[in-house]
Amino acid sequence: MTGWRAITLAWLMCGPPALAIGAPPPHESPEAKQEAERLDKMPAVTPHGKVQADASGRKEKGRASFYGREFTNRKMANGRRMDPNSDIAASKTLPLGSVAKVTNLDNGKTATVRIEDRGPFVDGRVVDLTPKVAGQLDMGHKGVVRVEVKPITVPQPGGGVKLGAGAASASPGEVNEAAEVSKRLSGQASETAAQ
Repeated sequence: MTGWRAITLAWLMCGPPALAIGAPPPHESPEAKQEAERLDKMPAVTPHGKVQADASGRKEKGRASFYGREFTNRKMANGRRMDPNSDIAASKTLPLGSVAKVTNLDNGKTATVRIEDRGPFVDGRVVDLTPKVAGQLDMGHKGVVRVEVKPITVPQPGGGVKLGAGAASASPGEVNEAAEVSKRLSGQASETAAQ
C-alpha cells in the first residue's frame, strides 16, 4: 500500500473518533446517565459576583426571584418576548437553551424551566422565574426563596447536548423531551446571535 493510501486509511479509521472525543456522549447513552449521576453527587455551587456561563451541568444553590409585571412582553436574551404564563427562567450561568429543575428548598415543590434569559442581576440570586413558575413553587408573597437548580440538559459550545445533574432523577421521557427542547432553543439562540 502506498504512503498516501495508508495515511488516508489511518485518518478514516482514527480521525472521526478523535474529533468526537470532546463531544458529550449522546443523551440516551449509559455514559451520559453515569455522568449525570456523578454531577448529582457533587455539592451544589453558589455563583457570586460576576460569573460566566457554565456548561458543566452542575447543580446550583441560591435564591430565586420572579419577574415583575413590567417585564411582560419585553425582549429576553434569546430574542423572544417574556410571557408570564410560560415555564421560562433567567440564569446568570446556565447556557441559553438549558432545561432545569428548580426546587423550592423551603417546601420541596419543584418546577421544570427553560433558560431563555440572562439574570438575575443581584448577588446571591441564581434564577429569575416567571409568575407562573413562582406559583408552582408556592413562592407566595415572599418574592425571594432559597432554591436548588439542577440542569437536566445543557447545550454545549461545540454543539450537542450534555446531561446535567437533574437528569439523574429525571425519567427517560423527561430527559428526551428536555434534550429536544435544548436542541431547538440553542439553535434559535445561535440564529439570534448571528442577526
